[in-house]
Amino acid sequence: MSLEEQKSSEARIDKLFQLMEKKGASDLHLKYGQPPILRIGRVLQALKMDPLTDNQIMKLVNEILSPQQQMILQERGSLDIGHEFAENQRVRLNIYRQRGHISVAARLVKSRIPSFEELNLPPEMAKLGQFHSGLVLVCGPTGCGKSTTLASVIEYINQNQRLHIITIEDPIEFSYTDQKSYIDQREIGLDVATWGDALKYALREDPDVILVGEMRDPDTFQAGVACAETGHLVLGTLHSGSVSQTITRILEMFPPERHAMIRQALAQNLRAIVVQMLMPAAKEGIKVVPAIELLFVTPVARQMIMKGEELKLDDLVRTKSDDGSRSMTQSIAELVQKDMVLRRVALERAPNREQLEMALRGIQVNVGLM
Repeated sequence: MSLEEQKSSEARIDKLFQLMEKKGASDLHLKYGQPPILRIGRVLQALKMDPLTDNQIMKLVNEILSPQQQMILQERGSLDIGHEFAENQRVRLNIYRQRGHISVAARLVKSRIPSFEELNLPPEMAKLGQFHSGLVLVCGPTGCGKSTTLASVIEYINQNQRLHIITIEDPIEFSYTDQKSYIDQREIGLDVATWGDALKYALREDPDVILVGEMRDPDTFQAGVACAETGHLVLGTLHSGSVSQTITRILEMFPPERHAMIRQALAQNLRAIVVQMLMPAAKEGIKVVPAIELLFVTPVARQMIMKGEELKLDDLVRTKSDDGSRSMTQSIAELVQKDMVLRRVALERAPNREQLEMALRGIQVNVGLM
């Protein structure tokens, strides 16, 4: 069967997206010289179709791209977009050029946003949606579920508070349905030109909560902090592997002469840092579970940030705390104790194997904060 035989009044590529959902695939790949390929579970499976030509792939892609998006793809060689192929059903696409050919990687986005419980996130995560102002960062490597975690926070607010929420994304990954809150979603390149513009305009749109898809550069970070300083709750993501590394990554965006000012802004506005890592699950029916390092910024933490003692934040989250803060080691140990993760797997993935072995034996690690 060739793709020419898949024609209908709707975009032909939508047929492939519908097939993804039907077969339970998470990803779709289109590449010159290969048939469409689905990722089902962790396995790549080629569909029984003819190999694709460049012309076929371009025709499929152009059916869903605006003239502006086609121009961006031509000029830059890559493009990230979100696409709704049916009511409340979306895919996130990266269209890119490789060796002179156009390829496509599409990720199926869940239409229903899971709760904290369904994501196996700790109950303390609800506190992230209860702040009235300030900056909350969800951190971790690419593919660790940061966007899904943030979506669950937005949905928690949506279900429990009457607020105006604005999300700024590149591309939009989840579609929200207004409940108690009402939510405006803006996509970079489609609804607004740049992150800076989106954040500047957001302040004129009477928001209570602003979600920034990624704090990827100093201008975006500064604009996000400015929104937090004016009494808004700002939620964002960052690529970092620990609480202390989060502070370091932020400072690295700026020249040294500005570090004192950035430290002061963080100390005054930062409310919480979440660092997430996905672990292979031991329970049937669950693929992965998140291990969570969580810091709620206390007066002690603020002093550490101001004084340049961010390495002590890693010690701080390892202390017993009533506010819900926890270390990555504590989180992994809890997953093992709940039979959510195999002990062997936990020890292989742990940031500090020795500390995890001690935690599993019930030995509290002594730390010095002074």
